[in-house]
Amino acid sequence: MNRIKQGDIIKNVSFIESYREQDGNIEVKRIVFPLIIVLTQDCDLTWDYEARSNENTYHDKYLMSVIVAPLYNYEHFIMGEHLSELNRNMATISRNQTKTDNKNLRQNETPRYHYLEFDSTIPIVNSVIDFKHYFTVNVEHLQEHKADDYVCSVSELFREQITQRFANYLSRIGLPEPVAK
Repeated sequence: MNRIKQGDIIKNVSFIESYREQDGNIEVKRIVFPLIIVLTQDCDLTWDYEARSNENTYHDKYLMSVIVAPLYNYEHFIMGEHLSELNRNMATISRNQTKTDNKNLRQNETPRYHYLEFDSTIPIVNSVIDFKHYFTVNVEHLQEHKADDYVCSVSELFREQITQRFANYLSRIGLPEPVAK
């Protein structure tokens, strides 16, 4: 079986938004993302796969989950419509190619986002990763899901860049807004 790799793009992956139990019934609300990218480091994914394959006595290399992030259609993203099916109103980014926000986004100079263009042989439109929207998926579930819904993988050079940018975004230091005196 082909293991999960950093930079894999997989379609139709679910995120459990919430769940609750009431009177013995369980209600689950989930979001199915059309495309996600795997952000977990490849060395950790390799160790997990090898440990599960060899049925080691020790399970210290097992991962509980894999970090992923949705890929949003670039055109929908700049119009602020990428989460409209969830009734979420998102900010727009200027469609004018000379505007700074759009240019910075496409050149990956905006820390929160990563812009991706794909080769014409890959059936994916230009896309954006919003690092604020990452989530985790159970590793065994994602492995089973990948068998039917794998789309492609980002090359090693670019997957490392994406993961580095994701780590930098997560490690930023949030400072409070200055208070006027």
